[in-house]
Amino acid sequence: MPKPVIKDLTIDNITENVHSINSQADDARLKYVMERLVTHMHDFARETRLSTDEWMAGIEFLTAVGKKCTDVRQEFILLSDTLGLSLLVDSIDHPKPPASTEGTVLGPYHTHDAQDQTIGTGISADPDGTPLLCLCTVKSTSGQPISDVKIDIWETDSKGSYDVQYEDYNGDKPDGRAVIRSDADGVFWFKAIVPVPYQIPDDGPVGEMLEKLGRHPWRPSHMHFMFEKEGFDHLITALYLRGDPYESSDAVFGVKESLVVDLGTVTPEQAKQYGVKEGAKLLEYDFVLVTDDETRKLRDERALEAMKRLGREHMAIKGGLLVPDVD
Repeated sequence: MPKPVIKDLTIDNITENVHSINSQADDARLKYVMERLVTHMHDFARETRLSTDEWMAGIEFLTAVGKKCTDVRQEFILLSDTLGLSLLVDSIDHPKPPASTEGTVLGPYHTHDAQDQTIGTGISADPDGTPLLCLCTVKSTSGQPISDVKIDIWETDSKGSYDVQYEDYNGDKPDGRAVIRSDADGVFWFKAIVPVPYQIPDDGPVGEMLEKLGRHPWRPSHMHFMFEKEGFDHLITALYLRGDPYESSDAVFGVKESLVVDLGTVTPEQAKQYGVKEGAKLLEYDFVLVTDDETRKLRDERALEAMKRLGREHMAIKGGLLVPDVD
């Protein structure tokens, strides 16, 4: 097959020429993704009449974002979060049927340092935090308890900092983190501290971007959860405290109404059963996981529906991903 000939490039024909060259790829999904990426990038440049200085500023900004990344800080994830892309991708790739637990952003401070703990563990060593008893269940959409689910939990300390943000952190003694598993009844409980609002890292290029946009860097009080179980869709979510001053202006767009909770108070019976003080703060939540099959079916249905709305009806699903239907 002869290679495409490129010549006489102009503002109007550069896009079709790039498509012609990229179309030589064997991977149908790669060709489709690159075709749409190039189309939108070129249209953006044409619509904004992008200047050379602005293009270079964008290159330098992305370079600075990359340089800010470390083993414990992912500035690119932070950028994705603050532009709403992270939540968008999660919502597309992990659609949720009614009555199931919605997902939200992972955030830049998840680590793999959390240690396996038994049910009832205390995940925070912060003496200044307000004690919090967390009583939770995990079930399927049919209401059946799910046992042996791996649950990764992490939160900040009472000052609004994750353990990895301290200079002396080396991974040996993670704090505010734990991995526990649900019991035979789908129950898991643990002791933590009441989450507090905190600032996302604003000492890098993403922080400079927010300042120029007139945006604040604050996240509302929340606790992260990640659920893994074979046969079930991977769930990354968080619970947010109702009434937080940043509940409706989260810097990374993570809050969803179904994930906003009210804290209760530990009863005398609960205090005795769980070994905590009566009157302490209480968080109760029932998580609902979706099976891989349920997610796959819903994702495919919504993908094809979205293409129809965009007037791109000649599309197919292959390997769980959209590609042009050329058959």
